[in-house]
Amino acid sequence: MEIKWLEDFVTLADTSSFSRAAELRNVTQPAFSRRIKQLEGWLGATLISRATMPAELTPAGRNFLPVAEEAIRTFYAAREALRPPHEPGLIRFAALHTLTVTFFPRWLKGLEKAGGLFSTSLIPDRGGIEANLDALVDDEADFFLTYAHPEVPFHLDRGKFQSLTVAHDRLVPLVAAEVEIAGSTQAGRNLLDRAVAQPRLAIPYLSYGFNSFFGVALARLLLRRPPFRRRTTHEATISAGLMNLALTGAGVCWLPESLAREQVEAGRLVPASADDGWNLDLEIRLYRHAGSRNRKVEDLWRTARQMLEFEVA
Repeated sequence: MEIKWLEDFVTLADTSSFSRAAELRNVTQPAFSRRIKQLEGWLGATLISRATMPAELTPAGRNFLPVAEEAIRTFYAAREALRPPHEPGLIRFAALHTLTVTFFPRWLKGLEKAGGLFSTSLIPDRGGIEANLDALVDDEADFFLTYAHPEVPFHLDRGKFQSLTVAHDRLVPLVAAEVEIAGSTQAGRNLLDRAVAQPRLAIPYLSYGFNSFFGVALARLLLRRPPFRRRTTHEATISAGLMNLALTGAGVCWLPESLAREQVEAGRLVPASADDGWNLDLEIRLYRHAGSRNRKVEDLWRTARQMLEFEVA
């Protein structure tokens, strides 16, 4: 059971509308409905009558509502009581793991050269898109640094949150120079193209699953591209781990160019396709709460904008 399920339920009870509640909770309506069903499954009871418009609580839902509200209050009170004090002056970042390795260090160095010293704190990558966004929405982070692509929309209220595109990257299919397939060694270069041309060829594939940013983006890319047979050999949400597996010849993997550049230049990873249509152009985007925050947060935001203006000029 997750605390956000309870918060979803309370929001739905307040609004009597799945669409409005999903908007307030900054998630898509299908994702919101799925979380309500997960709560009902965990409780073993139907909380919402879906046969009425607007949505109404069932008798079980009405009985459970005060329990959910009290549980939320108790949970957050306990968290505040147990949490170590946040060190004053640290700017808190939620960020996708790959960006903390490839982008964040040099970007922070550039910010410091442009506008002074910034003391920062990175909170752990929570794996899923919604979980990472929650860190910003719930004010556990001052900024959220993430990849962005039009096919993976973030449902954030533009009146409450602002964003800057601070850089660009590209997700490309890569593979080891040699791969073992069905007991024989094959060249990795353009393996994806051969799989498209040879329907019987099933290639090993390293997957991000369906909950991470790259997992969602790739699922939509694969739907619109020519089909090919693949056998998932491993699944993970962190690109660096999948890259290390790809280096062993474990399969084709889509990786950020910024992460894999050294391995490609050394010839340890090669393009799995000569077709640029398999690539995904990505933005690296910085999100924050709109409105006035503490001075250091405002200083960093202003410096980031000035860096972009200088680059354009």
